[in-house]
Amino acid sequence: MPMLIIAVTGGIGAGKSTAVDMFRKYNVPVIDTDIIARKLVDNDPSILQAMTKAFGEIILDEKKNLDRAQLRKIIFNDEQKRKALQDILHPRIHQQVLSDLESLQANYCIIVIPLLVESVQDYPFDRVLLVDADEQVQIDRAAQRDNNSAALIQKIMSAQASREERRAAADDIIDNNGPLSDLQEQVADLHSKYLKLSQS
Repeated sequence: MPMLIIAVTGGIGAGKSTAVDMFRKYNVPVIDTDIIARKLVDNDPSILQAMTKAFGEIILDEKKNLDRAQLRKIIFNDEQKRKALQDILHPRIHQQVLSDLESLQANYCIIVIPLLVESVQDYPFDRVLLVDADEQVQIDRAAQRDNNSAALIQKIMSAQASREERRAAADDIIDNNGPLSDLQEQVADLHSKYLKLSQS
């Protein structure tokens, strides 16, 4: 029986990781494109080489590793550079997702794709789950978590799809403005729903 595939998306600071960790507690397999991107950059020297060629040595720290904070500043201040990074990374991430999917056996699985609505890659999925939060909540959370300035977070948010665009693309929506207990309840309900759907 084919596995049900849920694509999880949401803007910066919406709480995707927290929600996905709750699904993991139900032993739901998760493929996370952000984690794949990190591993690719850390383990494939040709990718870091391509990035250094595109953006210059400024993106490297003193140990010649990627300075992610520096890269973030560059790509969110320049649309062309952001596109150049996507051209380097996204086809490889897509390839890895397809390969990871082949090895999974479960009722349903989750693929975390923060830029699902913006992506030109054709990911396989049956439903889209949006983790959503009010803009101010996103800014507060992202500032707390990443130590980024509100101005940079605003730039990141304006480079991403709007809440309206994401909500229009979603089959299911988690409202993550409240306490953790609210989130847990919504995840539990969706887990039951996805188990039922995977059987039908």
